[in-house]
Amino acid sequence: MTAVLEVSDIKKRFGGIHAVDGVSFEVREGEILGIIGPNGCGKSTLFNCILGQLQPSEGEVKLDGRVTTGMRPCDINKLGVSRTFQLLQIFPKLSVRENLILAAQEHKGTMMSRLFGPRDAGLNGAADQMIAFFKLTHLADELAGGLSYGQQKLLDAAMAFMAGPRLVLLDEPAGGVNLTMLGNLRDRLKAFNEERGATFVVIEHNMDFVMSLCTRVLVLAEGKVLAEGLPAEVRANPAVIEAYLGH
Repeated sequence: MTAVLEVSDIKKRFGGIHAVDGVSFEVREGEILGIIGPNGCGKSTLFNCILGQLQPSEGEVKLDGRVTTGMRPCDINKLGVSRTFQLLQIFPKLSVRENLILAAQEHKGTMMSRLFGPRDAGLNGAADQMIAFFKLTHLADELAGGLSYGQQKLLDAAMAFMAGPRLVLLDEPAGGVNLTMLGNLRDRLKAFNEERGATFVVIEHNMDFVMSLCTRVLVLAEGKVLAEGLPAEVRANPAVIEAYLGH
């Protein structure tokens, strides 16, 4: 079966600096792939090359067998790729429900149908289902700006899945989230994967979060793949311990 995402020998140079240096991997249907590594190892640069924010210096990216290297981010998004950012991308003056409706509206119908159709573009029910799934029902009508940071992270993740994407890339979803909300976020992401077969990639500094969520883990160091395997294998790898933990 064709991989959902294929990354082949991606390199990204900034002058004489090799931020990403020949990274290759695949993401299979229904998989949660974690990408970890120390600061400056190339994780975010790699994400941006996959998503079209940066043009790779060399290499190729494919989605469902189709080459997407060089495509604009908006066109890659239309192929069913969604993402979250390190900085939250919510609309603080809109309610939780309105944020979710807005996240999906771009993929619903035509411009004319959005202009002259119902205000919620027929997405109110789907938004409420997503709100319930991410356990935000009691906050559905609250302004997003009034939520706690952890609740905003849950909303941000829900927005990424709202349009039913083929692939979701999550950029440090655990950053700044307290332990209780972190457990909720992990459980919701894992449930979404198990119940809906969602495929996603997570880049993260929090090793415990990645190891408890992901089905497979890729470790980057100095722009290259240092190790790849099951979470337990990666956690026990001496090279990973030395590069990631510094001892």
